[in-house]
Amino acid sequence: MNKKTSTIALCILCAIFTLNSCKNAAEKVEETTEEKETEKTVFASEVIPFFDHWKLILGDGSNVGIANNFENKDYFYTTNDGENNWVVFKTPNGGNTHGTSNNTRTELAQTKKWYPKTADDKLTATLKVMNVSATGDARVAASHAVVVGQIHSADKHENEPLKIFYKKFPGHTKGSVFWHYEINTAGDDNSGRWDFSSAVWGHDFSVVGDTENTYPEEPKDGIALGEVFSYEVVVKDGIMTLKFTSEGHETKTFTKNLIESEYTTKADIPEQTQKLFVPIGQDGVERKEAYAGEGCFFKLGAYNQTNGKSPEVNRNWCSGAETHGGDVQKQYADGNYAEVWFKTGSISVSDNAVSNEGYFSKNDKVK
Repeated sequence: MNKKTSTIALCILCAIFTLNSCKNAAEKVEETTEEKETEKTVFASEVIPFFDHWKLILGDGSNVGIANNFENKDYFYTTNDGENNWVVFKTPNGGNTHGTSNNTRTELAQTKKWYPKTADDKLTATLKVMNVSATGDARVAASHAVVVGQIHSADKHENEPLKIFYKKFPGHTKGSVFWHYEINTAGDDNSGRWDFSSAVWGHDFSVVGDTENTYPEEPKDGIALGEVFSYEVVVKDGIMTLKFTSEGHETKTFTKNLIESEYTTKADIPEQTQKLFVPIGQDGVERKEAYAGEGCFFKLGAYNQTNGKSPEVNRNWCSGAETHGGDVQKQYADGNYAEVWFKTGSISVSDNAVSNEGYFSKNDKVK
């Protein structure tokens, strides 16, 4: 082969190589584009399409309104566990709070309120709790706990006829699920209000540590972090019915009259309350009609019950936990937060429900 022929052959080879390189580059660009399309954000409202019924409060105290096609990587987003998409609610021990609460929350609040006597309203959810605070005084009943569902009054004292808790002490594999009824205190002074706690799986609220850093016995029938459970809340004609289910656990049901109180005299205060709340001055009685005549509404999410306030202020609700001065990322880094994942949820709203805007206009302030 002469020199001229060799040069032509080399040029042909270079051209072929260049064409192949361009083709490969084009294919890589196409693959990258496809990957980006595949990694497109999945919004919470695509996972559980019921967000028109709620306003979303974030762990920084802000109300972002109806959260269709919304995410916030610090507090509210979606994730996939390899099988299902989940909506993540995450909130630190310390930071800005919503309304008058001492506790942070990333939580949905219903845009309508209904009246227990004429209600026919329902909330369901399937969830798993992924984290509760790593720190907190074990003698404080609220330490290491998160509320994952509520009924809240929008009127008068704005008390809570239902709070569904999950609580797990450090070092334990299993935690407890329990629910609270808070009395709707008679009169204008609400300082004497108290909760009565009912165990679902594991312990109730009143089971605490003997010292700041010692824990009670681990519940044998408890729920582990990451273990799925469901709740169903129905309020119809003044009666609240609760149903709790989880694979491998006994299904539990409860009923509570929301329009006729069983706690109208001091003699009616149950033993659990006598031990837990009365010693700190919370010894009120309930109005005879309980929550009748007051607008109530559902809440769902992660309402962190652990905070940094001194237990000397209130031995039931002030945890003395680590908050890093409100630095959210430091709290997330060392486990001082609550995180709850929801897979499904539904809400049924009765025709008698009315706007709940008054509650938001009163409470939409960052503390």
